[in-house]
Amino acid sequence: MKLEEIKTIAIAGAGTMGQGIAQMCAMTGHKTILFDINADMLSVAEKNITKNLDKGIERGKVSEELKKSSLANISYTSEIKDLVCDVAIEAVIEKLEVKHSLFSQLEEINSENCILATNTSSIPITQIARPLKRPENVVGMHFFNPAHIMKLVEVISGAATKPEIAELIKELAIKLGKKPVMAADSPGFIVNRVARHFYVEGLKLAEERVANFETIDKLIESSGFKMGPYRLMDLIGVDTNFSVTSSMFESFKFDSKFRPSRIQEMKVMAGHNGRKSGKGFYDYSDK
Repeated sequence: MKLEEIKTIAIAGAGTMGQGIAQMCAMTGHKTILFDINADMLSVAEKNITKNLDKGIERGKVSEELKKSSLANISYTSEIKDLVCDVAIEAVIEKLEVKHSLFSQLEEINSENCILATNTSSIPITQIARPLKRPENVVGMHFFNPAHIMKLVEVISGAATKPEIAELIKELAIKLGKKPVMAADSPGFIVNRVARHFYVEGLKLAEERVANFETIDKLIESSGFKMGPYRLMDLIGVDTNFSVTSSMFESFKFDSKFRPSRIQEMKVMAGHNGRKSGKGFYDYSDK
């Protein structure tokens, strides 16, 4: 397959990441199918994508014509049989069995040339591809939140990934307006491995009562970071961040430096998942 032959892209998972990825695919002229088993999530996704495009117009980065064509390029479905495509990008929960089930179903309804790309933050691509009929078509395509703004994309090859597949996904990322980097199939890849301690150490400071959330954030931000660890976890999703940390803790054979925080675990148990739930380390209920 060549880049110009990628006409239809399916995104599985209409959460924050899926919404941003779908928006970028539609804005670059691809027929885009956004799937989620939860129909309510699809309604939220449609509203958020429209809102993002409107913000782009306000900032002079999106034209009315581009907004109109982008919205026309996206369809929404809760039926997996509708995901007939050239490239499928999964942005579902970080659970291996869920990704296995999804990709197995996508293999059944698509041609042998369909590329299966995973937006996983931490699960090895080789492990995701292992039970599939065509593991050579599986590749990592890891976006960063918010996906419609952040430029970086990690392209990760598993043990079986064809080199030409990884190169094609790199080209696709460039077409989507991103800056791809090629990464090896190691725990956390590049960014999450480097960034994990930004969160873990910040949480340890709070566990040890060295300072409160806001003070730690202000100290980090005063040193040049746009957001401290707590504001950033609230933006990403406290549950998503906790899931990635837990996965990496296991991948690194329970090395204590990757230990998930009890504070963060309690937030997740309480449903305080950040901006998307109205409350995380900070309260967003009036915003």
